[in-house]
Amino acid sequence: MPSEPARLPFGSWPSPLGADQLVAGSLGLAFPVAVGGELFWQEARPAERGRVAVVAGRPIPDGAWRQRDVLPEGMSARTAVHEYGGRAWVPAGDGAVVTSALADQRLWWVSGGEARAMTPEPPLERSVRYGCPVVSPDGAWLVAVRERHLPTGVVNDLVSLPLAGGDGLQAEPSVLAQGHDFYSSPCFSPGGRELAFVCWDHPNMPWDGTALVVGGFGEGRLVGEARTMAGGAGGAVSVLQPRWSPGGRLAWLSDETGWWNLYLDGRPLAPVEAEFAGPAWALGESDYAFLPGGELMATWSSGGRAYLGRVAGGRAEAFELDDTSFCHLSAVGEGFTLGPGVLAVAGGPRSPRRLVHVGPGGRSTDIRWSSSRLLADEWISVGRHFSFATSHGASAHATFYPPVNPTVQGPAGEAPPVVLTSHGGPTGSSSGVLELRTQYWTTRGLAVLDVDYRGSTGYGRVYRQALEGGWGVLDVDDCDAARREAGRRGWVDAGLAVVRGSSAGGLTALALLARGGFLGGAVRYAVCDVATLSADSPKFESRYTGRLLPAASAPERSPVNFAPAVRCPVLMLQGLDDPVVPASQAVAMAEALRAAGGRAVLVLIEGEGHGFRQAWAMVRSQEAELAFFRRVLGVGEAAEGAVGSADLDEAEKLGTVRWAAPGAPSGYR
Repeated sequence: MPSEPARLPFGSWPSPLGADQLVAGSLGLAFPVAVGGELFWQEARPAERGRVAVVAGRPIPDGAWRQRDVLPEGMSARTAVHEYGGRAWVPAGDGAVVTSALADQRLWWVSGGEARAMTPEPPLERSVRYGCPVVSPDGAWLVAVRERHLPTGVVNDLVSLPLAGGDGLQAEPSVLAQGHDFYSSPCFSPGGRELAFVCWDHPNMPWDGTALVVGGFGEGRLVGEARTMAGGAGGAVSVLQPRWSPGGRLAWLSDETGWWNLYLDGRPLAPVEAEFAGPAWALGESDYAFLPGGELMATWSSGGRAYLGRVAGGRAEAFELDDTSFCHLSAVGEGFTLGPGVLAVAGGPRSPRRLVHVGPGGRSTDIRWSSSRLLADEWISVGRHFSFATSHGASAHATFYPPVNPTVQGPAGEAPPVVLTSHGGPTGSSSGVLELRTQYWTTRGLAVLDVDYRGSTGYGRVYRQALEGGWGVLDVDDCDAARREAGRRGWVDAGLAVVRGSSAGGLTALALLARGGFLGGAVRYAVCDVATLSADSPKFESRYTGRLLPAASAPERSPVNFAPAVRCPVLMLQGLDDPVVPASQAVAMAEALRAAGGRAVLVLIEGEGHGFRQAWAMVRSQEAELAFFRRVLGVGEAAEGAVGSADLDEAEKLGTVRWAAPGAPSGYR
């Protein structure tokens, strides 16, 4: 008879999942598209210091795919439009692509491993940026979103360039549309005679109010009078992701009913209280696709999980798939090696994100995995989505991950400590997909609570807008209520809680620490001073904080101003190249905490921005967080935590530490 697993303190369990395994060989897969017998997609590669490669693949007889990197060595396909970027490249025929290069933000024609600049060198470094490029059906023209950083301010417009086999290189783009604050999602009709796009104006974000515009297209210009098909640039309806059907009819997503639903020529296709889109932080998102025969496949979310299926006959019919998250849908026809259907990036509770093909009958075939399968099923903690009561008679949502480790169990009669996560945005959400960073905690005996506080997406417009005016209060209420509810249900010891948050979620995390009930917190590129952030924010979100909280409340809800209320240790991780939340915010917060007698450890990371992309930085920050949480929870440090402990020792001793890439000079202050 097998012996009973040993009992060890929660948080000290031996785990097969090291921090290096979270990123070793991992890939950020996105934007698959099939063109001319080849499948193209992008891979963000932490091992190459975050470089985004464009990959082309062809099937070979054994069912695998022969791959080639399209871009020259060292070139990264990333756009800095809106600072959050998105799709930066597009296939341009005969195996070529046009891409925005991270280094200079110009458009480049890449063919045969060689790159040639298509747009002029900007007057200032990276001052002219391009994103979301599309090619006309005849291959003669490219249309893209352009963002110019001028001495007088930032100007966004929609432009066109001649393509025709790569001729006309370094041509000055022609302006197609201008006058609105923002543009996105250009798309050609099947014959190329019409162009649809989305635009909007301050103070809206794209999930607040946008307009869908259509104009005639000819010889690289809009012809005739452009007309608004749905929404309004200054209105209160969010219209996203225009697509043309093979028959030339225009579809889009609109939340005019309170839920992002599908419309075709203004007619709802499947009215339902579910979300067929998410917040458009990045360019080029695609949550539905028309197959060449006219069939429509889409993904939608409801009740904390996503589905993929057919949309027909006024209904959305979900396929029976194990995956619970889908994005970047792109249609393929009969000529594709796997047959008609959609390409997508999918993931599930037990499967990491993968590039898949899903046929019209629901059969799913894996093409490319984002990471190796590192954990057997018995090691995986599957999230439990639940709702709970919160302040002002409202309800909120969260996903709970219990500790799972088949080799040990916790002390008898004890509940585990909890790592509470407050997502960024704040219009983000939890997905329920297998995230190795979550399993990093649960395999060590720590529970994880991922909170979809008011303001999160996936629950309709009313819930999404419920945070307006209440940021720094209602989100904090919901996170604290989730902690207490998980304790009431006996899932966790609510008195043994730590919190982690990034960006806007960092503000929430710091506010939770000030409120009490947590033993410590780790934040990454956290918003610490709302007033300063508003002044320094990129154009895209420069008016966003005005919707989230009244200007008069900004000082009292800025963590830098309530630092004396934070009486527990804080670990702060901050990229020095962050254009969204400048490093000065983290420095000021750490100084305020120390001036008030608090314990603040600040790590400044060279070469990182808003989100860590380099393998070395991702590994070191994860190990430092583990060591930090074990200390504040009073858990003995295991031998495998020695590296993180040494980093934390150094940082605690010096207060502020500066990390550089291996081999680069590192300094402390």
